[in-house]
Amino acid sequence: MSDYPVVVRDLNKDDLIVVTGAGGFIGGSLVRYFHDLGYARIRAVDRKPLPEWYQRVPGVESLCMDLSEKENAIEAAKGAVEVYNLAADMGGMGFIERFRIECLRSILINTHMIEASYRAGAKRYFFSSSACAYNTDLQKTPDAIALKESDAYPAMAERGYGWEKLMSEMFCQEYHAERGFETHIARFHNIYGPNGTWYGGREKAPAAMCRKVIEAEDTGDHTIEIWGDGTQTRSFCYIEDCVHGIDMIMHCDKLIATPINLGSKELVSINELVSIVEDIAGIKLNRTYDPTAPKGVGGRNSDNTFIKSVLNWEPSTPLRDGMGKTYDWIKTQYADLKAGKRVVHD
Repeated sequence: MSDYPVVVRDLNKDDLIVVTGAGGFIGGSLVRYFHDLGYARIRAVDRKPLPEWYQRVPGVESLCMDLSEKENAIEAAKGAVEVYNLAADMGGMGFIERFRIECLRSILINTHMIEASYRAGAKRYFFSSSACAYNTDLQKTPDAIALKESDAYPAMAERGYGWEKLMSEMFCQEYHAERGFETHIARFHNIYGPNGTWYGGREKAPAAMCRKVIEAEDTGDHTIEIWGDGTQTRSFCYIEDCVHGIDMIMHCDKLIATPINLGSKELVSINELVSIVEDIAGIKLNRTYDPTAPKGVGGRNSDNTFIKSVLNWEPSTPLRDGMGKTYDWIKTQYADLKAGKRVVHD
C-alpha cells in the first residue's frame, strides 16, 4: 500500500467542510476520511434520498438537495471554509455514452456551487474533473501514450461527460484569475474500491467484472461477457489513494487553478483485469465478447510526472491488492442482495 505524505492544512477542527456528491462513492469516502481525521463540522450534500446514500457517517450534517438549483447551492455553501464539489450525474461507459445530456447538465452544479462558495467566503474550492476531459484522438489504440495534463488541448473531450468536465475546469481557472478565488482541480482516472456502484447500469469496469465473476460462480454458468474485444486498456486508481490525493492537491499552493492527474500508471487491458478477478476468485470462465457494447476509448493511462514532481507522491496501490478488497466487499453485497437486504447500487 502507498505511504501517504503528511498534509499541512490551515484548517481548524471546527471549520465547516462541505462535500457535494457525498451520497456517492468518492464523496462518501471523502466525508469519512475527514471525519476520521477529527474534523467536527462536515456538511454532506447529495440529491439522492438519505436512505440511498452509499455511506452515512455519524455526526455529519447530511442534506438531500439538488445542487443544479441555484438556491440549493447557496444553502449548501453557507459558512463553508472549504468546498469539495464531487456532485455529478455519471457512471461507467454504459451510462456516459447513453445519457450525454444528463452528463452535460452537471455543469449547472459546478456553475452554481463555485459562485455560491465564492460569495459565501470559502477559502478554497475543489472540483473533481476526469480523464474523460482529454483529447480522444490520443486514445484510439490500446497502446496509447500516457496522458499528461497538457494533452487536454487542443480540445476533443469525451462527448457529453468529458466536455462538461473541461468547461467546468475553465470556470475554476477563471474564478482564480479574475476574482482571486483559490480553486483546485484533479482529473480522476477510473477510481474503484469498496462502497461504490457495483450493479444497476452505472458501475465501472472493476466493479462490473467482480460482479460478473461472482454471478458466474453463484449460478454455475461459467461464462463472462466482456464489452468490446477486451484489448482496450485503462489504469485504475484505488479509492484510498484518491481521497488522500484530493487532500494533498487541495492544500498545495503550487496547484492552485492547475488541473492535475490523479490516477495510477499501472496500465492493464480489460482482458487482464478479468484475469485478475478470476485469480482472486479462484475460477476460470469462458469469455464472450460484445463488440457493439459501449467500450470507450481504445486506451487511456495517467502520466504521473507532474504529480510526482509537485507532491513527491503518486497513487501506487497495486491493482491486485485493491481488486482483492473490492471483490470481497462486492461478494458480501451480492449475498446481502440475495438475502433481500438493502445494498449499495446506483
